[in-house]
Amino acid sequence: MPTIDVDGARLYYETAGSSDSPALLLIHAGVATLRMWDPQVDALAKDHYVIRYDTRGFGETETENVEFSNRADARAVLDHLGVDKATVIGCSRGGMIAIDLTVESPERVVGLVTIGSGPGGFPVIELTEREDALFDELDALVEEENWEQIARKEVELWSFGAERSAEELDPAFVETAYALNAANVRHADEEPSPIPLEPPAYDRVVDITVPTLVMVGDHDVSETLAQYEYLVTTIPNADGCRFHDSAHLPNVEQPDVFERVLGDWLREHGL
Repeated sequence: MPTIDVDGARLYYETAGSSDSPALLLIHAGVATLRMWDPQVDALAKDHYVIRYDTRGFGETETENVEFSNRADARAVLDHLGVDKATVIGCSRGGMIAIDLTVESPERVVGLVTIGSGPGGFPVIELTEREDALFDELDALVEEENWEQIARKEVELWSFGAERSAEELDPAFVETAYALNAANVRHADEEPSPIPLEPPAYDRVVDITVPTLVMVGDHDVSETLAQYEYLVTTIPNADGCRFHDSAHLPNVEQPDVFERVLGDWLREHGL
């Protein structure tokens, strides 16, 4: 099992494609592991060096309860594989890491893609009544330390969307979404402490100069939709894409559409 030893952790990673091809670094969502990228890897690896890893607290990565930098972990993965520059693609919290990495280490990033993500320091947005109720349910489950049920409720809120139920979605997608987050339950007792980027990226994304694609599913939560509008209008020359029949994981729920959009954008920008 390929791993990288970093301060206080052993990061699990996978690669596909030729190391001589342009590099893509894929960073997963907080309701998933690197397995969320399975639908895209084969297609992307035809003309890219595809790199993905499990961040601390997720998947097959093991960590101690230490302070750490998500940006440093991402750079460590690139360094270990001898990659100087990459297009960084992140979903949800993975997208926030991708934004932070682009702001902190612009020399390492040639392109940025975010999916259902926002920058650190984004102001609090008023949620809908339904979203508030679902977050209250999650808070109650946290008090009970009911980790398996928390994982399922997180999927129902984020991956399905607050206004959609599992019964109206593709059963294969529902099963996959539950499985992606269930893999993280075993990390419930881990408490690594991420060091935030200072100052936060919120006021710094205006300085991002690399080609940027901002994506979101129309059924994502209110805050994420507001973050999408902020990024696509604030990052200079950013391109935007909304997936009408998806929530937080459009690449899992609509893999063919996502693959086409991402592939076309990468080719358009020579990435």
